[in-house]
Amino acid sequence: MSDQAPDWVIPVMRAGYFARAAVYTAVGGLALGAAIDGDEAEGTTDALAELLGEGWGVPLLWGIALGLFAYTIWRLIDAWMDLECYGNDAKGLLSRAGLVVTGVIHAGIGVSVASVALRGKDSGEGGSGTESVTAQILAMPYGVWLVAGVGVATIGAGGYYVWKGVAEKYKKQIRLTPMSLKLSPVMKFGCIAEGVVIAIIGVSIVFAALNTDPQQAKGLGEALGTLRAAPFGRLLLGVVALGLLAFAVENAVEAIYRAIPALSERKLKTLATDAKLKAARHLRRVTS
Repeated sequence: MSDQAPDWVIPVMRAGYFARAAVYTAVGGLALGAAIDGDEAEGTTDALAELLGEGWGVPLLWGIALGLFAYTIWRLIDAWMDLECYGNDAKGLLSRAGLVVTGVIHAGIGVSVASVALRGKDSGEGGSGTESVTAQILAMPYGVWLVAGVGVATIGAGGYYVWKGVAEKYKKQIRLTPMSLKLSPVMKFGCIAEGVVIAIIGVSIVFAALNTDPQQAKGLGEALGTLRAAPFGRLLLGVVALGLLAFAVENAVEAIYRAIPALSERKLKTLATDAKLKAARHLRRVTS
């Protein structure tokens, strides 16, 4: 089905990654400021709401919201048409299901950003979105088990991002250019930092399930607050804030240089293929 992909898939994908870059720039920048000044870190919606104080803030928020919706569309089409060639075996279908989940999550973030653009900063008051959703699920039959499952899956997603950074899996679909090669260490750091934050959120959701207390489920802002409250918290928060800014760079690189395997030339040169060639040359030198 990949050969039927509409022409607008690539620009929609790029718009989505640029929107994610804007989100993490805002969150990471404010978190870094909080680490320096000793203030509380803010979550995604509150961080973006700070843009309302600027003359161009509302148009930018609408642009970010539309970009996040574009990211959702990209992920859904990617999963349906298998544009990244995951395949139809169990592992491939699981990966494609993950694309759908991330797409839906970003649609929810897009709705929150649009709400801020429409109604202002106070539109998100009343607890974090994570807490609200957790409370709703806990009220359902087998809600505790459902919340626990979501928590474990979230921890797994965090572990995946850490692994993606450590194993440099982000290189697989990034075109090889002098700039993408130079920014590779930044992308690695960003993926690891994003994984740490997601894992903290996942642990909090598991605790919420164990104690049947939705208030223990943390969003991004509360996860950063957990780091701030730890020993050497300002230092930890500063390091993670820099990591989130690095993850913003990773998304910007994806927006510019990401290739779609099903729509690209066969001999596509990526950061991953470059790394393999360098490893092969090094091995030949060592064994010769």
